[in-house]
Amino acid sequence: MERFARDSFANPTGSHRASREARQAIDESRDQIAALLGVHPGEVIFTSGGTESDNTVVFGAVRRTGGVAVTSNAEHHAVLHPVEHVNGIVVPVDAGGVIDLVALEEVLRQTTNVAVVSIMAVNNETGVVTDMKSVSRVVREHAPKAIIHSDAVQAAPWMDLAPITAVVDSISLSAHKFGGPKGVGILWLRQGISVEPLMFGGGQERERRSGTHNVAGIVGTAAALADTRAEMDTVVRRVGVMRDRLVDTVAATVGGIHEVAPRSSRVPGSAHVCVEGVENEALLFLLDQANVCASAASACASGAMEPSHVLHAMGVDPNLARGALRMTLGHTTSDADIDLAINALTESITHLRRS
Repeated sequence: MERFARDSFANPTGSHRASREARQAIDESRDQIAALLGVHPGEVIFTSGGTESDNTVVFGAVRRTGGVAVTSNAEHHAVLHPVEHVNGIVVPVDAGGVIDLVALEEVLRQTTNVAVVSIMAVNNETGVVTDMKSVSRVVREHAPKAIIHSDAVQAAPWMDLAPITAVVDSISLSAHKFGGPKGVGILWLRQGISVEPLMFGGGQERERRSGTHNVAGIVGTAAALADTRAEMDTVVRRVGVMRDRLVDTVAATVGGIHEVAPRSSRVPGSAHVCVEGVENEALLFLLDQANVCASAASACASGAMEPSHVLHAMGVDPNLARGALRMTLGHTTSDADIDLAINALTESITHLRRS
């Protein structure tokens, strides 16, 4: 990244040597990412992040066809809000946080001209994994012309993405979720699938996303995704053990710790719990003072301290949901971090319950 941010800073759409060098770096990054996703390089589109990628597919599909967008009520707001904005249909999830396939089938049976069905591969709050193969089967049978899209932002650090791209038409990724730079995203759109662009102007990305490329960011994204995939098996095993130790130790020490979904249905980096007898705003304040970074819901919305729409969709008791705590582990998490978190959590929860 440093090379292209400091020394090779030419615009890749130019014709001179420096521009050609930048364009070659983008092409090589695109090839590398495509190989990791199991797709063709020409299907990879660079964006500013998961939000832009999600918006592009939802708005672009509806505007291209005039059809209907469908999603679940536990989606990230980058999908849920665009679907609501175009008067789409929102399908419920079950108590485990997974889309209700019977309800989805019923909606698709009753709705003509479905333009896009967008269901996230891994929930950003709870870490619950969706069986995208089953979702795809239902959509292909009952809305065969619809684009099947998946926000796979949270899946990238924990899952091989090729099996997902094999059964859907489009996925969104955000580089910072797998150790890449913030402000860079990937939109994969299967060849032959057409959506109206959000951005017009320079005609970059085969006129699917205009705007000067962030060359350094794209190079960093490809490198980070490659490293993530290479280390994934080791990281998944190690982080899963640490996640279980964190939750089990705190639960055994203070009690009243509820996991919102079975661990077997979540990615290993997700330690989402609801804590009895505490308000998460107070708990987060104490954890922050102890140098433990956590949130109550999505990081995008946590500043507002609003109740989690995901937990509401799952039917979690509102009193319990007020103690929702989202802790996320990653490839940099160490056993020392877990020890710190355990001590901070047990002391903070004990203090709040006594006060």
